[in-house]
Amino acid sequence: MNYNDILSDKIKQLKPSGIRKFFDIVLSNKDAVSLGVGEPDFITPWSVRNAAIKSIQKGYTQYTSNSGLLQLREKVCQYLKLRFDLSYDTEEVVITVGASEAIDLSVRALVNSGDEVIIPEPSYVSYSPAVIMCGGVPVALKCDSENGFKAKAAELEKCITKKTKAILLSYPNNPTGAVMYREDLEELAKVIKKHNLMVISDEIYCELTYKSKHVSIASLEDMKQRCIVINGFSKSFAMTGWRVGYFAAPKPIALEMLKLHQYVIMCAPTQSQYAALQALTEGIIDGFAAVEEMKEEYNRRRRFVADSFNGMGLKCQNPDGAFYVFPDVYSTGLNGEQFATLLLEKKNIAVVPGISFGACGENFIRCSYAYSLKTLSYALEKIEEFVKEIKSR
Repeated sequence: MNYNDILSDKIKQLKPSGIRKFFDIVLSNKDAVSLGVGEPDFITPWSVRNAAIKSIQKGYTQYTSNSGLLQLREKVCQYLKLRFDLSYDTEEVVITVGASEAIDLSVRALVNSGDEVIIPEPSYVSYSPAVIMCGGVPVALKCDSENGFKAKAAELEKCITKKTKAILLSYPNNPTGAVMYREDLEELAKVIKKHNLMVISDEIYCELTYKSKHVSIASLEDMKQRCIVINGFSKSFAMTGWRVGYFAAPKPIALEMLKLHQYVIMCAPTQSQYAALQALTEGIIDGFAAVEEMKEEYNRRRRFVADSFNGMGLKCQNPDGAFYVFPDVYSTGLNGEQFATLLLEKKNIAVVPGISFGACGENFIRCSYAYSLKTLSYALEKIEEFVKEIKSR
């Protein structure tokens, strides 16, 4: 049987994730140390784990509402208001299987065949494929290191055509750690409103900002009605494996996204929802002490890692958010993919080539600092050895 004739052309044209490629190599190499995967090294707090255990013991093992537990959606609304001054009601919030499902639902609910979606790059690997699978056209908005990898209004204006439907924002950013502050977002919002665009705002790293509190673009004047806000528990609450996220959107959009969610997923895992409910309930009571503790540890690590890369001659911005650095390896004479491949081969250290996040990341690599200082210190020592060897050739 010729499967090439059977498989979807769209699927065949998609490239595998550059992140997973290197992660799979690491799994097959027991001696490799990885800085490639963006996963907190913190364990989900016991109280949150225990809430899931108790839900099983009580027999709460059925489907929840398609939208998710009402109590959880109420807490999400309370959380968004308390932390980011966003006002939503429970009918505008749906609990999803991680933020990843919410991204997919958002794109599918908005994009018709031929519609263009602007994606500031470097960007997370799933955005462009999600647009392509809807028959849409991803349009890269290049964000330069000289501008702190931020999306600029003037550059956004240049990308807009009659086919532009939306812009997909991701700040704090994966892979660069860039943060858009209020003044940055206000300039973008002017262009967005001028051209009547929708915004898909992936704010999964919202709790991990190091200089000032996160600002959601949906909180700006006249922006809520044109925004889909995506968030979740994986990064801020150390709950990656629980696969629970959510979106908040104007009710007419939320209802259409809910239809997709009903047909594809039914509902997010019940035990994960009870765990998420505990995480928010506890956080609201104690001022998100566990989140703040994690953030402070990441803050120490980010300074150490950025300083180390700069010290070895690889230009690296000190990120304002998330838990990644995006050093420039051009001075070694290698591009990011060559650097990452040889580093893994010679030193058993895995990083992700910047090209995985868009063409403008060709000369960069992404390293996560969601690892212990002991692991980071060892990996950076090996990277410095590698850089010295490469430059001395």
